[in-house]
Amino acid sequence: MDLQPLWLTFRLATITSVILLIIALPLAYWLAFGKFKGRGIAEAIIGMPLVLPPSVIGFYLLLAFSPSYWFGAYIEKIFGLRLVFSFPGLVIASVLYSLPFMIYPIRAGLQSLPLSLREASYTLGKSEWDTFFKVLLPNCKPAILTAFVLTFAHTVGEFGVVLMIGGNIPGVTKVASVTIYNEVEALNYTAANQYAMVLFAITFVILLIVYSVNNSLLRVRQPS
Repeated sequence: MDLQPLWLTFRLATITSVILLIIALPLAYWLAFGKFKGRGIAEAIIGMPLVLPPSVIGFYLLLAFSPSYWFGAYIEKIFGLRLVFSFPGLVIASVLYSLPFMIYPIRAGLQSLPLSLREASYTLGKSEWDTFFKVLLPNCKPAILTAFVLTFAHTVGEFGVVLMIGGNIPGVTKVASVTIYNEVEALNYTAANQYAMVLFAITFVILLIVYSVNNSLLRVRQPS
């Protein structure tokens, strides 16, 4: 079994998850406690990947990333980077497609914290950002861990978006989900099963560990 598609898959999932964690923390806080007009519009835009078919998102990203359109042409001109059929293009597409899987669990975790935590921090003279980083986030570890793992697992299982943006270039954009599709199309079910079983086993173990850790943390917090 060629391990390169698996390596590309987990590399893509790791990079995407780390980038999204950095982006999602302030966005989740903004959505959880911010007071602004157009909240519904912002939430609808962020949540669209949850309901739109991946092929639709992939199609419009393909147009946007193409050098024939202004965004793709601008990126190629300024940075010398072609996003279509490239690994950086896969990363950007995966970040956009997996955004709600990172933001919503963190936002839910922040909103579930007692209001008294924020009020006590403000009373002690802490700024809003100090309160966020030193008080709220440490008490929101289960939600952050869940968000990170869900994003990672979701990226591992991406197919429609990565196929539209990256195509099927070995060593560059040929991730495991695309490889499974190719093997099935070639009626090579043995190879397809090998890749599928590896993804199944790894994602199951990761989720099992995360939910076990979260349950342990919740039991520690509960009063005896």
